[in-house]
Amino acid sequence: MTASGAQAFRDIFFSSEDGLRLHARDYPAATSGVKAQLPVICLPGLSRNARDFHQLALMLAHAPAAPRRVVAVDYRGRGLSQYDPSPANYNVMTECRDVIALCDTLGLKRCLFIGTSRGGLILHVMAALRPDLITATVLNDIGPEIEAQGLMEIRDYLGRRAIYSSFEEAANGLAAVHGATFPALDPIDWLDMAHALYTERAGALVPDYDPALNDQLYAIDFSKPLPTLWPQFESLAEKPMLVIRGEHSKLFSEQTLQAMMENRANVTAQTARGHGHAPLLHHRDVFPSLSAFLPRF
Repeated sequence: MTASGAQAFRDIFFSSEDGLRLHARDYPAATSGVKAQLPVICLPGLSRNARDFHQLALMLAHAPAAPRRVVAVDYRGRGLSQYDPSPANYNVMTECRDVIALCDTLGLKRCLFIGTSRGGLILHVMAALRPDLITATVLNDIGPEIEAQGLMEIRDYLGRRAIYSSFEEAANGLAAVHGATFPALDPIDWLDMAHALYTERAGALVPDYDPALNDQLYAIDFSKPLPTLWPQFESLAEKPMLVIRGEHSKLFSEQTLQAMMENRANVTAQTARGHGHAPLLHHRDVFPSLSAFLPRF
């Protein structure tokens, strides 16, 4: 992250309903001479954090025609948010309530939401709890039905919990594991991803989340069908929605995407060519579809 990038946001700390100290990044809109637009709330994937959205947030906050305030969230147990002493609270319902608490703390009444993977599942729950907050959504490689094989691969990858001695080594490690499903990425993209995923502790680079987060994945009985969120999706799809699917995603199938679009005028879709789970939204091959969707609101 460049020094100018670090100065482009302020850190926000707020309390959850159960008293945890949680964190988010707040990127103000560059509004000189331009009317401010609705704010964007960015919700990351299962083990990810607010840094995932740094480059996207800069692009949206400084968009010449329609700059927007962007708030990127660290869920409990990730990034700068406090770890939960009860790992059972690492679930989408609790995390949705945390996001609502953030919106209430900031006095935000109507927002655009971008949900990557886990973030999109949280938005399905929010459509039931607080639909008034949602003006439109972007679902990044997620829908109401996920593939068991893709989730098992995520479980196994997180379980390995790789540790590195440098960000360059971490970037190479990420490319070695995920390169086959992300042929569109170059070495700079992998290095950016390493900076987003890893943090330095005790002289080593470690994944920036509570290791207990993976407990619930190991508790899933994959011999049974995974639960789906189709009823919640029906409520979420009442608002305008852009769905982005990674071409090589193993978690979010083309069949589910087609079912989401069927007879729903509010839902549009884009395939991120050369990306797996989950596409980099700031990437040159993905951002144009996002930047075309957001100015409608």
